[in-house]
Amino acid sequence: MNDSSELRAQRSEVSGLQRSLLSSDLGALTFSRTAIRRALHGLLLSFSAIGVSGCEWFTDFKRQPHVATWESWRPDSLGVRGAPQGSVPLGGTAMAAWTVSYSPTIAAIDSLAGIENPIPVTEASLAAGRMHFQINCAVCHGDNADGTGNATRFGFPGISLQNDMAKSRTDGYIFGMMRNGRGLMPPYNRIEERDRWDVVNYLRALQGRVTGVPFERGPLARPGVTGDKVPGPSTLGPNRAIPYRPSPAEGTTRPGGNQ
Repeated sequence: MNDSSELRAQRSEVSGLQRSLLSSDLGALTFSRTAIRRALHGLLLSFSAIGVSGCEWFTDFKRQPHVATWESWRPDSLGVRGAPQGSVPLGGTAMAAWTVSYSPTIAAIDSLAGIENPIPVTEASLAAGRMHFQINCAVCHGDNADGTGNATRFGFPGISLQNDMAKSRTDGYIFGMMRNGRGLMPPYNRIEERDRWDVVNYLRALQGRVTGVPFERGPLARPGVTGDKVPGPSTLGPNRAIPYRPSPAEGTTRPGGNQ
């Protein structure tokens, strides 16, 4: 009997210990669930406060109302369309595409050789020509047009514009090479027509054929610098507002009474 009583007492102690451990585990589990609920509730309140205050997680300037290039700025307006191929700018052109094609052939470029250069050699023209020359031409022809551009370091042949043949070419011929391209040289119509004549003037200065007008050589700034070191907005593409021209009846008065 004594053994049985002792055995029952031991079982009772074990059962009590199990109940104690079980209750403590349930309490810890309940505490963990409560802590998680409170943390989630705090996060929801934080995000709600951010939304009400007008802030957002990404603060870069790309996420703001804007009108993209060629995008219609108003639901009831037509989208901006590019100029049709062969279009002539408002300022005219030295040679229209239907007169002399843009094909990179000897005959086409020879047909452009007789065009007169309409831009006088001035400091402003040489400065603009230098800018476009450095961006588009110097990589192959070099800063001094002597065929020592950086492209020659990668196997591209050095094409000098300082030899007698290049110096004897007319301004119209050089303009035509930029317009049509030929051989290893691609067309450079991304240089607008008015600016191509500045490049011609600058090349003549590098060749020593310009006297009495000062000019500078070499890069305008370190790579990546923008501002006045790169060309401004296009004068050909449809990316400028149409100027307001009052009718004769309106005189010089704009809508709203502005002069």
